[in-house]
Amino acid sequence: MINLKTRSLNKELLDGDDIPFDDIRQNMMELNIINTYLGGHAITIEGVKSIIKKFPVREVLTICEIGCGGGDNLLAIYQWCKRKNISVKFIGIDINKECIEFAKIQCAGLNIDWINQDYSIASPDFVKPDIIFSSLFCHHFKEAELINMLHWMKINCSKGFFINDLQRHPLAYYSIKLITQIFSSSYLVKADAPLSVARGFVKNEWQYLLNIAGMKDYTIQWKWAFRYLIICCND
Repeated sequence: MINLKTRSLNKELLDGDDIPFDDIRQNMMELNIINTYLGGHAITIEGVKSIIKKFPVREVLTICEIGCGGGDNLLAIYQWCKRKNISVKFIGIDINKECIEFAKIQCAGLNIDWINQDYSIASPDFVKPDIIFSSLFCHHFKEAELINMLHWMKINCSKGFFINDLQRHPLAYYSIKLITQIFSSSYLVKADAPLSVARGFVKNEWQYLLNIAGMKDYTIQWKWAFRYLIICCND
C-alpha cells in the first residue's frame, strides 16, 4: 500500500531524456483518450469558459498552454471555440521536442505558435495572451518551483489563468493503476499515470501555495474524476 499522505517526489519516466518518438506518440495518444473519457478536456474547457465569462471576448481570444504535451487540450479548446463562433489563436509551450513534434501533427492547420523551451524563459518571445493554463503539468514540480510558476502565469496573462490537475487520493491512484494495466499498451502511461496521482496536491496544499504566491481572486473546484480546477483572474 502506498502512503499518499504526502506527495511522492519520484521522477516520472516522461521527464527523462532520450525517449523514442514512437513511445512519446503512444503516450500522447493514450493521454488524449484518458482526458476525453475521464473528463479532463471538459474541465479545461470549463476553465476557459469561466474566464471569458468575466472578461468577454471582443476580437480574437489568445490562449497559451504551458506543458502542452501532444496538443490535445488545445485541439479540444479549438473545437469548442469553433462551435461557439469564437476566433482563437494559441501558443503551445513544451520543453520536450518530441512532444512538440507530435503536437504539430495532431494540431495541423490550427493557428498555433509552438515554443520548444522551458516555459519560464519563453515570456520575452510571445505577445501576452488573454489566458494561460496548464493541465496535468503542475504535479511535475516541487513546491518552490510551483510558486514561481503561479507568479509567471499571473504576470504573463491579461485576463487570467487556470490549472487543471490531479487530486492525490487512494481511489484515484488504484483506479488509474488498474485501468492502465489492463488497457494501456504504453509503458510510459502504465508507470506515470499512477505516479502522477501520487505527485498531485490536495486542496489545503493548493490553498497554501496560492496564498504564499500572493494570489487573491482565485477559486479551487473539485471535479470528477479526482481533479482540481483552479482559476485565478486578474484585477
